[in-house]
Amino acid sequence: MNPRDLLADLIAIDSVNPDLVPGGRGEREIADFCATWFRTNGFEVHRLERRPGRPSIVAVRKGTGGGKSLMLNGHLDTVGLAGYDGDPLDPRTEDGRMYGRGTFDMKGGIAAIMVAAARATERPLRGDVIVACVADEEHGSTGTAEVLESFTADAAIVTEPSHLEVTLAHRGFAWFDVEVHGKAAHGSRPELGIDAIAKAGHFLVALEQLQEDLANGQKHHLLGTGTVHASLITGGEEASTYPATCRITLERRTVPGESPEQELQAILDHLTETVPDFSATLTRGLARDPFEADPQAEIVQALIANLDAEPIIRAEPFWTDCALLDQAGIPCLLFGVDGAGAHAAEEYVDLASLDRLTDVLTGTIRAFCG
Repeated sequence: MNPRDLLADLIAIDSVNPDLVPGGRGEREIADFCATWFRTNGFEVHRLERRPGRPSIVAVRKGTGGGKSLMLNGHLDTVGLAGYDGDPLDPRTEDGRMYGRGTFDMKGGIAAIMVAAARATERPLRGDVIVACVADEEHGSTGTAEVLESFTADAAIVTEPSHLEVTLAHRGFAWFDVEVHGKAAHGSRPELGIDAIAKAGHFLVALEQLQEDLANGQKHHLLGTGTVHASLITGGEEASTYPATCRITLERRTVPGESPEQELQAILDHLTETVPDFSATLTRGLARDPFEADPQAEIVQALIANLDAEPIIRAEPFWTDCALLDQAGIPCLLFGVDGAGAHAAEEYVDLASLDRLTDVLTGTIRAFCG
């Protein structure tokens, strides 16, 4: 039972997220493969597919009773194949690395949790071992959300790539639309119009000041400070008309303890009071909370005890499904392979790290569930 061979099989299956790339194959074929593998290896298999063609697979090896349960979580979907240097579905091995789309992010982690779960349960454990191979992490995380409606555990490990470093926190994010209101009028009648685009400039200046204040503000001990940036701006109809609206889409990356909606509303309220004819509406879009693990949690200490070196503790600037697990009351951490190239034109996993990850997970499962 070799994680390298399993990874090669997984890489050869196209599982591009269709919410990112219209027409992408999605997770159906790779979910079928994982379900068959788990059944062959004696697991109880559950298929969750609220969204047709976007299944998640949950494999369970029940314990004998009286032990703690552990969920291992990884996502089956990948970003697109276009622009990849070479054949993205050919698992090429060279100089101790395996190349291909998803090797690093994160089919390497999927291969490790599958093999580790099978190895660790060759002898009965007291606690249940649950392996969640989920859909849609690269877009909306609907897979993990659906899994958590039906399954829980005493702890969890997410095997997003972390360079074999123990990841105990990551930032959250929130997307907002700010619609600045003006008044349409002919360009020759300035007394009748209000230029929404010009008014939006006041908000953009305030947004730049907010980013400067955040950068100079109180830092989280692992994550540093939050950030904000304007992502998109649209407004106006034609050159001869005062624009009635200007819409700014922005992203706020958050650390624990922040309240970005209140912060932005306070800026808009101040501009309404101080800038003549300024009016704007704030609308929150997709938002995900930041994550921070308790370093003394039993699952964290169990994994660290299975390392053969002093652990490197780190945090990630990007969001992961750890936050959903944490919100569901499941203590968790992130620990995954070494390599590079997530979402890039070349992607690889360090194969020695894949082997090491599998060994660490195997020992951790036995220690936590045994």
